Amino acid sequence: MPQWLLWARELQALAQSGLAFTQNPFDRERYESIRKIAADMMAVGSGAVMERVLDLLTGQHGYATPKVVVRAGVFDARGRILMVRERLDHDRWTLPGGWADVNLTPVENVIKEVREESGHTIRVIRLAAVWDRDRQGHPPGPFPCYTLFFLCELTGGVACTSIETSEIGWFGAADIPADLSVGRVLPEQIARMFVHARNADLPTDFD
Repeated sequence: MPQWLLWARELQALAQSGLAFTQNPFDRERYESIRKIAADMMAVGSGAVMERVLDLLTGQHGYATPKVVVRAGVFDARGRILMVRERLDHDRWTLPGGWADVNLTPVENVIKEVREESGHTIRVIRLAAVWDRDRQGHPPGPFPCYTLFFLCELTGGVACTSIETSEIGWFGAADIPADLSVGRVLPEQIARMFVHARNADLPTDFD
């Protein structure tokens, strides 16, 4: 994680939380200036267009907290794991999942994501891992994020692509595709799901 991004994130969090609570118009102006500095740092560091970065940061409201993603390690009766090709990342492979939606529990979110992205229905067995995205080695992003990995079993449905996915496949531990969407899932995370699938008493992994 580049130091400039850590600093920019912290400035953005201070600005966002300050704007959420301050009633002082002069403080609001100061926090907006801090947010602008954060956007400038992100734009210079990443090569992105500053106005787009500022729009992204301005769209964040309330007390600043990490974002939440859910991922499903779905296994069939043959011990293979379910994967989908992600259209938004050049059709690279990933485990089904995405941003957690409001008004749904974590379990409801992961069930919904699997159904929407693959056409399959599942039963969630247990929470396998809670990993801080930054500490796992994913490419850096503008916001901190926690990913909840759930161990699941296939219960039904028919394989079906969606507006998000272009292909659905089942893979053994030795057959995981090389072209992974590493912004979403890493090889070692998939390998860890196989370990959890083989060991029912394994506790949840934490960073």
